Amino acid sequence: MNDSPDRPENAAQPEKATSPASSDHSVPEAFPTDWTRGLVLVAHPDDPEYGMSAAVARWTAEGRSIVYVLASSGEAGIEGMAPAIAGPIREEEQRRSSAIVGVDEVEFLGFPDSRIVNNAELRDAVADAIRRHRPDVVISLYSGEEFGPGMPNQSDHMEFGAAVGAAYDDLVAAVGVDAAEGRPQMWFESSPEVTHYVDVKGFVEPAVDALAEHSEYLSVLDPETPVRDQARAQVEAVCASREGLAGGNPVVGFRRMRP
Repeated sequence: MNDSPDRPENAAQPEKATSPASSDHSVPEAFPTDWTRGLVLVAHPDDPEYGMSAAVARWTAEGRSIVYVLASSGEAGIEGMAPAIAGPIREEEQRRSSAIVGVDEVEFLGFPDSRIVNNAELRDAVADAIRRHRPDVVISLYSGEEFGPGMPNQSDHMEFGAAVGAAYDDLVAAVGVDAAEGRPQMWFESSPEVTHYVDVKGFVEPAVDALAEHSEYLSVLDPETPVRDQARAQVEAVCASREGLAGGNPVVGFRRMRP
C-alpha cells in the first residue's frame, strides 16, 4: 500500500488493520483447489502482505506457482524520501518479502505511484501480464470504495482493480475461459466482502515475516511502533478466525469476482 499525502484515505489509517467481514449472510466456501498457477496483481509494494500473503504462503507450500505483478514501485510512499530513492528501496523490500512466502518472480510495470488510472495503457499491460504468465487464477487487491464505514479505499487500488476486471473480461470474451489456452479460469479479490476463504493455520508467522521486510516503509509510516509489531497487528487482524469456518483456524478471505 501507499500513503501519499494527496490521498483522502490517509486520514483513515485503521483500514490497514481491519479484518474483512462478509457483506451478506451466506457462508463462505473454501477457496478452490483445482488450479496450479496463480497471478497476483496489485498496485504497490506491500499490497500482497497487507491482505493475502498467508494464503500465498500456503499455496506455494502446496506446490502451486504464484507470480506477483505490481503496477507501480511505490516510489511516492515514503514520506520525506525522493521517489528516485524510494522506488528501488521498495522494490527490493518487495522482492525479499515475496521470497519469504515462496514467490520468486516479481514484476513492476512502472506506472506512477499515487497516479494510477484505469486507461487503455494500464489495461493492455495487465492483459499482457495475464497472457505471459498463463494463470489458472487471477488474484487482486480489494477495489471497492470502502473497507468499512469511515475507512475509504485508495484511488490507486480502485483504478487498478477496475483495470484488472476489464482486462480479464476482454481476454475471456476473446476465446472463452480456457486455462489450456492461457486464459484464466477464475478471478478473486482479497476483500472484506468474503465469498471464499483459505485456512492459513501454520502460515501466519511467514506472513508476519513477509510484511516486516517492508521495514523502511513501515518505520516511516509509524515511527512510534516497532516494525514487527505493526506487521503482526495487521496480519493477525486480516487472518482472524471466523465463526463456523476452518474449525476456528485463522483464515484469509476472498471474494470471487469472475466467472
